[in-house]
Formats: sequence, C-alpha cells, structure tokens
Amino acid sequence: MRVVLDTEFGSGARFVAARAQGGRLHYIAIAAALPPAAAVGDAQLRAAWPLNVPGFHRVILNDEVTLDLLVGAVDAVLPQIAARVNAFYLSPEVAPAWARTLAKLAVQGATLHVRAADEALVWALTAAGFVCRIADDAHASANDNAHADAGVSTGAGLRDEAGRRCAAAPDIAAVYLSRKPQPVAQAAPVRRAVVIGAGLAGSSAAQRLCARGWQVTLIERHAQPAQEASGNLAGIFMPLLSKDDNLPTRLSRAAYLFALREWRRMGGVGTAFLGADCGVLQLARDDRHAKVQQHALAQWNYPPQYARWADAQEASALIGAPTPHGGWLFAQGGWARPSSLCEAMLAACGERLQRVFHTEALDLLRVDDDWQVRGADGALIAQAPTVILASGAGAGQIAQAAELPLAKLRGQVTHLPADAAAAPPLLPLVVCREAYVTPPSDGIVCAGATYDNDDDPALRASSQQENLARLAEIIPGDAVAALAHTAPLAGRVGFRVAAPDRLPLAGALPDYPNAGRLEFLSDVPRHPGLHCLLGYASRGLIWAPLMAELLVSQLENTPLPLEAALVEALDPGRFLLKQRRRAQ
Repeated sequence: MRVVLDTEFGSGARFVAARAQGGRLHYIAIAAALPPAAAVGDAQLRAAWPLNVPGFHRVILNDEVTLDLLVGAVDAVLPQIAARVNAFYLSPEVAPAWARTLAKLAVQGATLHVRAADEALVWALTAAGFVCRIADDAHASANDNAHADAGVSTGAGLRDEAGRRCAAAPDIAAVYLSRKPQPVAQAAPVRRAVVIGAGLAGSSAAQRLCARGWQVTLIERHAQPAQEASGNLAGIFMPLLSKDDNLPTRLSRAAYLFALREWRRMGGVGTAFLGADCGVLQLARDDRHAKVQQHALAQWNYPPQYARWADAQEASALIGAPTPHGGWLFAQGGWARPSSLCEAMLAACGERLQRVFHTEALDLLRVDDDWQVRGADGALIAQAPTVILASGAGAGQIAQAAELPLAKLRGQVTHLPADAAAAPPLLPLVVCREAYVTPPSDGIVCAGATYDNDDDPALRASSQQENLARLAEIIPGDAVAALAHTAPLAGRVGFRVAAPDRLPLAGALPDYPNAGRLEFLSDVPRHPGLHCLLGYASRGLIWAPLMAELLVSQLENTPLPLEAALVEALDPGRFLLKQRRRAQ
C-alpha cells in the first residue's frame, strides 16, 4: 500500500492522479480549510467531500482507496499523524522545524518534493536523514538515484548539480536514506478474528474487518444481533459542541461525520436501514444555557449544515409548541434503529463472516499463537490469533477484561402509541434537552431515557413518570401533561456501559496482572492479539463506525483515522496507567 502525505492538496488533482495509478492507496492531505465541495472536480470525491470543520476526516472511497483530510494548521496537525509515509508533497511554507517530524513518519526510501525550498529547510532535511537535490522541474519527485552526490550545496547558497547558484528558491526533491536504526517493519497480520458481541460495536468491527479481507467469526449469546444496549427502537445521532473544543467534542465531531459518510456509502439512512436524517433540535435548558450554546457556535463558526442556532421563534414553530430559549439545530442529525443498522452491516460482510449466535463466550485461553474461545461447559466455540471484545456489559465476565473500570447504567425508554386517544407529540425531527423524543416510527414515539444506577431489567412506573415529566418540559401543553396519567406502561430497558471519563475504549487490552511500574502508555503490557471496543454509553450509533475503523487500522498497521491525542485518550490501557501512577 502506498501512503502519501500532501500539504498542497488544493482541489485534489494530485490525489486523483495517484488513484489512477491503481493499487491500494492511502492519501493524507493537510489543509488549513477545505474548499467547498463544488470546487472539487472528481465526482466521486465531490460526493464524499466533508464539511469544513476542524479535525481528521477519513473518507473511504472503496476498499482500495482511503483519503484522510486533516483540517488545521500544519504545525499543529503534523505531530498528530500516526502513519508510515512513502511519499511527501510539501508546500513552500514548510518550516525547517518540521524536518524531524517528517523523518519520523518516513519509511526508508520515502520520497519528498517541496516547492521553493529555502536553504534552512534543505539543511534541516539533510540533518534529518533526507538526501536532497534540485528537482528537474516543478513536478519532479525524488527517486532512488537521489544519493548524497546528487548535488545540493548549502555552504554558500543553494546550487544545482553543475555548481551554479540558484537565483530563486528552487524545488527540492529528496529521498529518506537515514543511517539511523529504523523501526522494525511489522509483519502482515493473520487475517482471522473472533468478535464477541453483535451489537453496534461488534457489527461495525465485523464489517470493517471483512472489508479489509479478514475472515471473522462473530459470537453472540442471543439469536439475533443488537438485543441488549443496541436493541432500542430508536437511537439518536448528533454531535457534541463546546466552547473549548475539548476531547469529547473533537471525538464526537470526527465520529459523527464519519458515520454519516459511511451510512451514505451503504445507501443512506432510511434506505439501507431504518431511520431518518430528519434533524435534531437540542433545546437550551434556560436563558443562561442558551447563551452558552450561542457562544459555542460563535467561537467555531460551524457550517450551518453541521450546527446552527434556532431562535425561540423557529424552535417553537418546529415543535409546534412554545419554547422560550431556542437551541442548537443539527440539520444532518436524526434517529436510526440500531438493530436494522447492525443487520445491514453484517449483510455487507458476505461470505467472510461466520455467525455463531445463541452462544455465550465466557472464557479465553491463549494457546500457541491463537486465542481459544470457550463457553460455559468448556467447549471450544472458535479460535483465531485476534479476538475483539465488543460485548458491552458482558465483557466483564471475561477474566482478561474483568478489571476494566466500566459501569453498567440502566436506561428505560418509554414507548408511546402515536394513535392513542391522548396522543404524544408527532414531531418532524428529534427534540432533546434533559431527555429526547423521536418522530413516530411504526406507530411508536420513543421518549427517554433514564440513567439509573441499578440492574433491574423490568419496566417500572417511576422511570416512565420520569421520562414523561421530562417530555412535558420539552413540549409543554395539556396533551403531553395528560400522558402521565393515561399512557400505558410500555417501553424497553437496556444497560449502557460507560467508562469513568465517558470516552470509549478502543484498542489492545491491558494485561493487569503483569503490569509493574508504568510511566507511559507504551509501557502498559498487553494481551497479545486481544482487543476491545467497549464503553459506548449512549453514543454507540456515532462512535461504533469510527472506533471499528481505528481498531482495524491498528491491526493492519495502516494510518490511524484520529489525531494521536485522541487515540491515546481512547486507549484501554489509560486506566491502568493512571492507577499505577497514583500508586508509584
């Protein structure tokens, strides 16, 4: 696979040319801002073009071609890239201070081309291990003949191979030929995996693994996918916003937009699976909260398709009832039925997927280079070099995951018949504040959900009254208030799993018993071949696709789809590291 890093992406002409060469291509482009989609010439790329918001945008065009568009200042973005790069194309603004970072990303023999390079940059690149020469023309790139005697003199200014001093900063071609020890190339993985759990986390992992050519055995204790935390009739998809653009905000933005792109590739919400991208209105709680919401929008100047302010008049018109404060409007948000989405993802796996349902995995044993997965009676269910725990609350029954600090949170959703005598609000979009209410689907309006610290699986009247009281705060009026007395006890109880920091866990599982003194995440011991996708709480719809892509990228040793700081924040070893640091 070729990996290209480009800081002069423009409208994508060089990317289109690289794609035309065939073969697997991973193209990483850095831009301070993205041009509008209309400025992109290639039709397929234009259709998948992201919104101009900060952060990493992974665009999967097909199983062979992936484009990462990284929006932000180069000096901020470059250190956040985790990749091994074969070719670099750099803008004239490249700073000498970047040379060492480029060298860390480069594979031995990587080529580099920079326009209008100054002498300081050439010195820095040379010191970092790049052998430089003046390019033949503006479109030249380095090649295997660009050795030390190819001729860039920097002692008295840049000179060409004939020794003539260059009047203007020339284009430079280079090749990375460092004499320093290089990272050992990781062997290609054995593409066989067992995934435990067929909810959103496990189904997304199976789909992404199968798309990369893996053979996957999916183990699920129920007869159908998405029967536990992913079993609600409607899940909400929307991003988070904050004035300081904190870690949860950055993660939710990247995950939400990646999910929307992937769902479009599948055929679209409401077509490939049940749901609607009808929009989400997140109402302010009070006047003070309304000001906080408006300040967050003003701080980041988001495109209106991503997030905008709906004032009280517009919000009232949308919900058909007076609301005094307005709120955030996410025009591309909406709701989806998770079980339908899981079925669509599993159907896309084709013959590479083997379903082992109505079977509970309880024990893992490492034998030679494989993990053996066994059930309650000790019988072997499946085995493979790689196992991914994606079973939510059930993961705690596996000994290797038992020490992860995950909490199980009860959530009760209320189901309201849309055609009842005392009808619930029939809304054109999802509305939320302290709770949420959905448009009707199959004659049911969903309202909820509670956050309870108990493990009662039964519906209870007190939780329903809590949901209906919050619904009355969202949509005031006698009709909604009457539901508290007339609505039958109906709904569903599910158990979300959340980490203490409310971020998901995606990556290699830490080996708690063999952990000693730890200073960094790289010091955390891991169970070989054992990984997890856990802790999705109430955001599984948007987190699941990107977390699966992150984990599969780690397994395949390909560029990661998130900035390094976020990858570290999601590492399952972070809690063990914090625990040991406190104890040291």
